[in-house]
Amino acid sequence: MGHGASKAGDSEFSGDSSDGSRSSSSRLSRLKQRLRRHSHRHHSHHHHRHNSKLLDPEDFTGIALLKLISAEMMFKDKWLACVSFGEQTFRTGISDHTDKPIWKAEKKLLLERNGPHVARISVFETNRLSKNNLIGYCEINVFDFLTEDADSDAEVFDLLDPSSPDKSVGKIFLSCDIEDPIETEKGFARRILSIVDYNEDGMLSFPEFSDLINAFGNQLAADKKEELFKAADKNGDNVVSMDELAALLALHQEKEPLINCCPVCGETLDVSDHLNNMIHLTLCFDEGTGNQVMTGGFLTDKQASNGWMFKLSEWAHFSSYDIGLKSGSSSQHIVVFDRRTKRLVEELIDRKIILSMRAIYQSKMGLGLMDIGVKELLQNISENQGKKMNSVESAKDIPQFIEFFKDQINLSEVKYPLEHFKTFNEFFIRELKPGARHIANREHDDIAVCAADSRLMAFKNVEDSLRFWIKGRKFSIEGLLGKEICPTSFMGGSLVIFRLAPQDYHRFHFPVSGTIEKFVDIPGCLYTVNPIAVNSQYCNVFTENKRVVSIISTKYFGKVAYVAIGATMVGSITFTKKKGEYVHKGDEFGYFSFGGSTVICVFEKDTIEIDEDLLKNSARSLETLVSVGMTLGVSKKEPESPNLEKCVLKS
Repeated sequence: MGHGASKAGDSEFSGDSSDGSRSSSSRLSRLKQRLRRHSHRHHSHHHHRHNSKLLDPEDFTGIALLKLISAEMMFKDKWLACVSFGEQTFRTGISDHTDKPIWKAEKKLLLERNGPHVARISVFETNRLSKNNLIGYCEINVFDFLTEDADSDAEVFDLLDPSSPDKSVGKIFLSCDIEDPIETEKGFARRILSIVDYNEDGMLSFPEFSDLINAFGNQLAADKKEELFKAADKNGDNVVSMDELAALLALHQEKEPLINCCPVCGETLDVSDHLNNMIHLTLCFDEGTGNQVMTGGFLTDKQASNGWMFKLSEWAHFSSYDIGLKSGSSSQHIVVFDRRTKRLVEELIDRKIILSMRAIYQSKMGLGLMDIGVKELLQNISENQGKKMNSVESAKDIPQFIEFFKDQINLSEVKYPLEHFKTFNEFFIRELKPGARHIANREHDDIAVCAADSRLMAFKNVEDSLRFWIKGRKFSIEGLLGKEICPTSFMGGSLVIFRLAPQDYHRFHFPVSGTIEKFVDIPGCLYTVNPIAVNSQYCNVFTENKRVVSIISTKYFGKVAYVAIGATMVGSITFTKKKGEYVHKGDEFGYFSFGGSTVICVFEKDTIEIDEDLLKNSARSLETLVSVGMTLGVSKKEPESPNLEKCVLKS
């Protein structure tokens, strides 16, 4: 019956022989191997972090068990599904070749009051070596899902076409339940017992119990294993059942915790923090209900869905995923935080373009090329590409462009049908339908909003921007605004960078209400505004690129400098408002022609309190994906009061 045979007659708790010592050591070694195998089965090598920040009891809502049961697709293939929630992504196994894949896969999700609420489920066909193809997706609000009155165990959701979310491409069957905290704790005990129970009889003999206590890393508990065993053995049959072990752990976690370190990952636990220990152990030791547990450790669904050719390149360090400054292999994948869904997404960009940008912008050799004519070459490329994109022949490139960015261009928002666009550039500067972008607090001019569909970085001052993002050695407010604008009032002020990628809606808007005082054209280069260049120490993108600086005079924010910056392929910046006009926040200001581009807003010192979530992400060197009209910050400036001495009371 295993080690020490879980029988009532085996009442010897310890022995002095060297054979017994070797046997105990051997048992503990095998236990650790089993725990490691368990860990490797369910956690990827990328990021083994369940709960990097500690939760306050008020923020903890519960732990949800999300199950992906099956799907119905429109054609046969081998299918996999990914679940993205917050900064984690999980994937199922690959189904058989069918149009009705069955996964029966599940994952536990930590629910926080102010954390992510929306889970995105993406379904991929897997008929490619290096890149699987996204076919459909759905987004569910987990909190709403849990509170609905369901008629059956599984709910059916439409899988939406990535390019046209109003079109269904299949159905997926899901279920979601929330665990009671007490049952969660007992469930953990049952699951860990199933691994320590070597002979699988559902009972722990003293040797098995002893190995378990040793694995918990608590020396005080290890010194009184006999006492603990007797306390757990309520019925006196010299074995500990699952329920008895669960009751013992629950009792001691409240009074005198037995577990000092996680037996799966080895992380040291704070014995005084019962809540976060319970969360960590539950998610680290996720066995669920016996269904297949989804593989974790991914940042985005694109990463989780990659085929074996990509995994080989990642293993060989040709590419890697990470959050933060983009240099070396980490620049192969640009990961941003979607503010709406509170999850990480990957920006789509051709790998050949990334390699060329790394060669030009992140090396001394590239810097040398800049000095011998690459600047002029980029200028010529942009001019020629601009002419090409304005030709009638360029319209044939529109479908291919949409297909490449199909998960990031929503055609249902576009004002006109595709046949309306006679050139590629007409599509690139497309307008959206009225109401497609909600302007937050439109009637309150003391609240600023985001100026573009973009990836945003926000900083309280220039010094922060240089620490966390801009690595060009010559960046300054004076250099950004140019010689014609006095920089004094903007010194020490807040800085917000809106980076537009090619797939974005390329019309930019006003973040504040006020009067346009002036426009200043500043000639310059056309470097890319991609993070690969911005994070490089070898070039100064924002102070050397072609740009137009406008000054907006406002009631609540003082003067705001609005800098529209051209980039590679973007030679043309067009404004739809004129000097002297009074504008309202959210109004259209202009548009960029083909390519990526950037808007930078500089506020006077102590005039704006930028939203905390934007500042926190920026301090992690993590761009936030935002849309026009989302809140940016609130005014810290008191509006000027009338001079009462000059007021005349009329009788």
